Amino acid sequence: MISDVRACLTSYLAGFISNSCPPIPLFIPFLRRLKFGQSIREEGPKSHQKKSGTPTMGGIVIVLSIIATTLFISFKFLSFSQEIMLLLLVTVGFGLVGFLDDFIKVVLKRNLGLTSKQKLAGQLVIAVLFYTGLIQMDFSTEIHIPATNVSFDLGWLYLPLVIVMLVGASNAVNLTDGLDGLLAGTGAIAFGAFAVLAWYAGFIDVSIFSAAIVGSVLGFLVYNAHPAKVFMGDTGSLALGGAIAAIAIMTKTEILLILIGGVFVIETLSVIIQVISFKTRGKRVFKMSPLHHHYELSGWSEWRVVVTFWFVGMIFAVLGIYLEVWL
Repeated sequence: MISDVRACLTSYLAGFISNSCPPIPLFIPFLRRLKFGQSIREEGPKSHQKKSGTPTMGGIVIVLSIIATTLFISFKFLSFSQEIMLLLLVTVGFGLVGFLDDFIKVVLKRNLGLTSKQKLAGQLVIAVLFYTGLIQMDFSTEIHIPATNVSFDLGWLYLPLVIVMLVGASNAVNLTDGLDGLLAGTGAIAFGAFAVLAWYAGFIDVSIFSAAIVGSVLGFLVYNAHPAKVFMGDTGSLALGGAIAAIAIMTKTEILLILIGGVFVIETLSVIIQVISFKTRGKRVFKMSPLHHHYELSGWSEWRVVVTFWFVGMIFAVLGIYLEVWL
C-alpha cells in the first residue's frame, strides 16, 4: 500500500516542485496599491536604502500556497492526518504572529511592530498547543542521537524542548531573512533535506508537507532573488521557522535540526556573539550582524553572499541526510 502511494506521489511531487510558482505576479501589484512597502533601517547597510518601498508581506502567498498544496495532496492521495493538522497549526500560527508584526510596521507605520513580549507570547501559545496535540497522539518524548543507537526519554522536559525549538527556530530563520533570496534559497534546501528524511523514515504526510514548502519557497524565490521584487516579511520567515522545527520534531530528528539548519544557527550565533562582545568589551566582532551583513560590508556583492550561504546550507543538508540515512 505504502509503496503504491509512494510511486504516485513521487511522480506528482516531481512535477509540482518543478512547476510550483505562487501567484506572486498578481500579488505584487496588489501590495503596491496597498502601499505595503518595506521600510529599511537606517543602521543597516547603506546599499539597502534603495530597497525601500519594495512590497513586503509576500509570506502571505507562501503560507497560502503551503496550505492549498498540502490539503490537495493529502485529500487526493492520503488523508488529513493529525500530523498534517499540527504542522499547519504551527505554520499558520507563526505566520499569523508574523503578519501582525508586519501589519503594525508596514500599515500602521510603527517601525518596531509587535513588542518582543507580545511576539514571544504568541509563539509560546502556539508551541503549547502543538505540544498538547502531540501528547494526545501519544507522541514519543524520546530523543535520538544521530549516527548512534543511543536515545533517552525526556519525559515532561520534552515540553521545554518543543518551546525552545519552535521559538528558537522561528527567530533564527527570521534573522536570516536579510538579503534578496537568502532565506528562500537556504529554506528550500533545508526543507528539501527534511522531505528526504521524512520519506526515508516512512513519514509520508510529513514528507508531503515539506515538499509543499520547497515548492512554495522556490516559486517565491523567482521573484525574491536579487534584485527582489517582493519580500516575504515576518509573515513568511516566522512561518517557515516554526514549520522547520515542527517537522524536525515530527520526524524525531530534533538534534539534526541544528545541523540541517546550520546556516540559521550560525546567523543567530553571530548576533549573540556581537551583542555579548559589545556589552562586555565595548568592541564588535563583526562589522555588522547577522553574519551576512558582515560579508556585505567586507566588500562582497549581495549575490555572492547569498550563493555562498546557499552552498554552505547544501553542505549542512547533505551531512544531515548522510548521518541519518547512511550511518
